[in-house]
Amino acid sequence: MVTNHTMVNEQMQFFLRGFRRDAHPMAILTGLVGGMSAFYHDSTDINNPKHREIAAIRLIAKMPTLVALSYKYKMGQPYMYPKNNLSYAGNFLRMMFGTPCEDYVVNPVIERALDRIFILHADHEQNASTSTVRLCASSGTNPFAAIAAGVACLWGPAHGGANEACLNMLEDIQAQGGVAKVGEFMEKVKDKNSGVKLMGFGHRVYKNYDPRAKLMQETCNEVLAELGLENDPLFKLAKELERIALEDEYFVSRKLYPNVDFYSGIVQRAIGIPVNLFTGVFALARTVGWIAQLNEMIGDPEYKIGRPRQLFTGSPSRDIPGFKR
Repeated sequence: MVTNHTMVNEQMQFFLRGFRRDAHPMAILTGLVGGMSAFYHDSTDINNPKHREIAAIRLIAKMPTLVALSYKYKMGQPYMYPKNNLSYAGNFLRMMFGTPCEDYVVNPVIERALDRIFILHADHEQNASTSTVRLCASSGTNPFAAIAAGVACLWGPAHGGANEACLNMLEDIQAQGGVAKVGEFMEKVKDKNSGVKLMGFGHRVYKNYDPRAKLMQETCNEVLAELGLENDPLFKLAKELERIALEDEYFVSRKLYPNVDFYSGIVQRAIGIPVNLFTGVFALARTVGWIAQLNEMIGDPEYKIGRPRQLFTGSPSRDIPGFKR
């Protein structure tokens, strides 16, 4: 059923053209996802189970198309329409990297790697973006607006932007001297006064080892071998960073193990996905989880609008000149 909804309304191309070519893909994606509510009026009642079902299918089916559209627009290349006889991951790869000039052949190793990224990022309990989707949807707004709110939240470097921040960190180390400077960089990380952070290591929930990271590590090695990138300077740098973090007592004692963001960023760069689109790919994958969480909440007959409370810690009373109590 999902494959029957992969195309987007042609008018969305005109919406897309309103963005600057150098706009961040996440800025474009946030607008496009929210804009879907202007095109699909028959599925905007979040309290109607049928509307939620068709909105869910449309969002899951069209998100790869929207992410690929934002990439093609930035590159100035022709848009590639979806091809529904391909897999979910294979179709996305073709829309991203195919051109009308020649047939695009999907590499099964890359296809499998991307499929794993989609699965491993699909849902992860009450993280910031999922909580945002639930809170937004609790007001009764339409599903497209709620998911757009999740996309916007995911954009932050402490959340979905973590793999982008990780690759930026690797590129900075490479610019400073590469593998030879890894030891010096790690010493700065240990110095709390240096302000240097180690991205792609540790996790707020997984205090021992991110179980997703183990599979992504295997996927990373498969992709690098398939593409002949085992000796790429940036990837050798990443491996050295990983080795030190797993052996140095400072990082081991603090359980700062490589997380899924560390490996998924490397895999995506190898595939050819630009760094500033990493979070867009994350949003694509997480849409499934967001929708599941939204439907679970709205389907609960006892649900009510979210209303976080605050504890005021300011002055109990203040004297205002000219005012008498």
